[in-house]
Formats: sequence, structure tokens, C-alpha cells
Amino acid sequence: MSVLCEICVSDTTFLLLECSGIMSKIDQFESVFKSATKEVFHFSPTFIEKICVVTDLEGYKHKQFVLQIREFLEAVGDPEDLEWIDFDQETSQDLGSVLEQIESIQPDLICTYRNLHSTGWQWPYSLGEHLHVFTQATTIPILVLPRPDLDFPASLLQSTETVMAITDHLAGDEALVNVAANFTAPDGTLYLTHVEDQNTFEHYIELISKIPDLNTDVARETIHQQILKEPTDYIESCRQGLEDARIPLSIQSIVAVGEPLTTYKFFLAEHQVNLLVLHTKDDNQSAMQNLAYTLAVELRDIPLLML
Repeated sequence: MSVLCEICVSDTTFLLLECSGIMSKIDQFESVFKSATKEVFHFSPTFIEKICVVTDLEGYKHKQFVLQIREFLEAVGDPEDLEWIDFDQETSQDLGSVLEQIESIQPDLICTYRNLHSTGWQWPYSLGEHLHVFTQATTIPILVLPRPDLDFPASLLQSTETVMAITDHLAGDEALVNVAANFTAPDGTLYLTHVEDQNTFEHYIELISKIPDLNTDVARETIHQQILKEPTDYIESCRQGLEDARIPLSIQSIVAVGEPLTTYKFFLAEHQVNLLVLHTKDDNQSAMQNLAYTLAVELRDIPLLML
């Protein structure tokens, strides 16, 4: 009797291996058919009309921060054509009130920074109460910029010429790619990335090695090829879709197996990324995704667009 062994990485089933080593013609046909099936990207413009800026700054400093955001976001539209709603030090203290007003205003984007109304920014361990609640209590994308009271190169907020979208399951994620593409400056570079967790991969290979009828070396090679092939194919579909829509961007692919945080930090530094786009919500829980939270805390000098 044949036994099917289902191998999962990042909660996604990506391969079925027949442990007996004998595959029926029907199984062969099904595997070939599934292998040939590919996710296809479709471009959709992201419309930004109202932007809400939340700071704990006063007067001139608050206005300067808003001006920096206006310059940084030129790729999404002429700042003069956008509606800007400001919450400064006085009007943003009451988190409940701010959330109520945001719910009423329904902006297309919230712009802020970590550790609002908190001295916690002195220790790189959290996002602060305000920002953490914003990421979970609203469905509005949040642009998290470096704190204005920390020293960072002025060039960080001059443009979105180089943007990186990250996820551990890129294939089929049209929402992430579309937002990242729309925030990339014309003629800029968009890096589409997919990093599978090396430890999870090795865990399942270790399980396979304990099944006598399954060739571990063959399984390792086959699975490794497949988990890289799917996102690579999807990135090519994104490149073609954006080209067909005449979006003037250079699409670059980064697909790897490794330790996610270390891998992303390496590529972010190597390519001097101006904006990192990532999902922060988990459909199965109210807390922020583990990887998203770690990146948001660790990457304090790179603008983040949290979806």
C-alpha cells in the first residue's frame, strides 16, 4: 500500500511525495498538472487621496515632519492634490480619540513613527502602545518612518526609488506587490523577495530521513527546487504584468532559503532600500505576525509600509 507524506513549510503545503517510490500514472499526471499550474499577477493601481499624519511633536517640528513625508511620498501623487489630516502632540495623546477620528475620516494611509508619547524609543525593544494598536485596530496601511529625534541620513526620506516587498509566501500575493509597485518612484527599482525559513526546511528534511522508504537526498533536492521555483515564476509574472500595464519599474528577484531576519537585513543593506513593504496582520490572531514584529522593531532606520 502506498503512503502519501505531506511536507509543509510556513503552513503551506508545497509538495506530495509518494513514500513507496512507485507512482501510478494518475498520480504522475496530477503532479505534472499541478507543477504546470502557476499564479498569474494582475496589476491594480493603489489610489491614495487622504493621508493622516500622527506625531507627538509640536509646532515647527511637527510641520517639518509633515513636509518630509510630502517629499518622500511624491511617487503616490502630487502632495498638493492630496488631503492631509494632522494629529500633533496635543491632539494625539488620547489613543482612543485618535482611533475614533481615524475611523470617521477613513484615510488611505497613516504616517507615524514608533514609540509615540513614550520614552521607549531609547531602548530598541518595542513599537510602543500607539503604533502597535494602530497596526491591529485598523485595516489602513501604516507608513512607519524613522523617529525625527534620532540621527539618520537625510537621504532616507528623499524618495522611494528603491522599494522591497517581503513575505514568506510571495506567489499569489497581488495585494503586496501592487502596493509596493504603486509606492515605487517612476523608473525606480522594486525588489520582490521570498525567503523560506532554513530551520523549518531542515526540520522537515529530518522527518523525511526517518522514513525508510523515502530517499532523503532526492527529497531535499526536489523540495528545495520546488520552493524556489514557485516564487521565481510568480516574480516573472509580476514583471510581465507590470510591463503590460506600462509601469516604468525595474523588477528584481530575491528568492532564497535562509534565516529570515538575517537574510532580509543583508539584502536591505546591500541594495540601500528606501522603503520596505510587508504584511503585519495575521488572519488567525489579533497579534502582529512574528516576523513582521521582529523586523519592525529591528529596522529602526528604514521606512516601513505595514499592510
